[in-house]
Amino acid sequence: MLKNKTLRISVIGTVGVPACYGGFESLVDNLLDFTPPDVEYTVFCSGKKYENRLESYKGAKLVYLEKDANGIESIFYDFEGMKRSLDSDIMLILGVSGCMFLPYIRRRFRGKIITNIDGLEWRRDKWKWYAKKLLKFSEKMAVRHSDIVIGDNKGITDYIKAEYKKEIQNKRVELIAYGGDQVLPVEDDSLFEKYPFCRTPYAVTVCRIEPENNVHLILEAFSKMPKKNLVFVGNWERSEYGKCLKEKYSGFSNIHLLDPVYEPHTVNWLRSNAFLYVHGHSAGGTNPSLVEAMNLGLAVLAFDCVYNRATTEEKALYWKTSDDIVRNVMEDSSHFEEVSCAMKEAGKRLYSWKTIAELYNALY
Repeated sequence: MLKNKTLRISVIGTVGVPACYGGFESLVDNLLDFTPPDVEYTVFCSGKKYENRLESYKGAKLVYLEKDANGIESIFYDFEGMKRSLDSDIMLILGVSGCMFLPYIRRRFRGKIITNIDGLEWRRDKWKWYAKKLLKFSEKMAVRHSDIVIGDNKGITDYIKAEYKKEIQNKRVELIAYGGDQVLPVEDDSLFEKYPFCRTPYAVTVCRIEPENNVHLILEAFSKMPKKNLVFVGNWERSEYGKCLKEKYSGFSNIHLLDPVYEPHTVNWLRSNAFLYVHGHSAGGTNPSLVEAMNLGLAVLAFDCVYNRATTEEKALYWKTSDDIVRNVMEDSSHFEEVSCAMKEAGKRLYSWKTIAELYNALY
């Protein structure tokens, strides 16, 4: 009897695992928990982010590249990962940064290319016009030269089908979101000593401090509501945008601006105790922090865009302006409980890692 062939899958485009950064890293970390017996993963990691370099993790081989996985250097980080994966059976590419090189890779690689294009990166406000043009070209190359294209949100897959009718002929476009059921509510009274302002009811937001996440509008809204507390966790020192906002709003006694919290126990405690999760992302697909908030059973007040409405099945509360936030927060909070129940039900039904992993495994 012939033994089943082991599929060698290279994962390209993340900072790495163990996950300590963002959505794609959490995706890979959780996929590894459901690795089929005939699959062997190699995960490329940014050596700049890991002082303790493991040789393997959850059965996957780890390879470190001496480049940054984010910013302009991510283009060459991804390209190096692709070049070092030419002997694999499948390239699982997460994000489109390096996909401008796929025409070159395609001529040398005989395996299957699966690309998750993430959100529409070229639309993000943080990029200059030339970077946006480059990213849009990379997105097009990703769709044209991949065997399977993944969108993490119906808004994304609808966009792919409408924008790239010619490129997707005879290709599969799959909708696979993120999981969020790894987060659990946390009770830990000892943390009140570090965060005493959490003893009174508060709304919470956790995100990167970027214009497309509408941080300025959220802060503006709560500056108008001195009796409503906001706990906002983000990388304020990363950009001038964040530094300016931190300087402007740090003086408000009801607004608590926290630096990034990477320890899951603490960040889940901060979210678990909130009466409302305010979500400002406007340029992505299915955002991991939103899915996690839903799984925690938080009432969600999300920026009104097609991606957030799809993720929440049109059952959350929505806003476009800071005045919309004020109106929703100041209204009778009894309706928050109904939204909370709807979010938890949808989160558990749609965004479990076991289901997500089974969908990825089926592609292999």
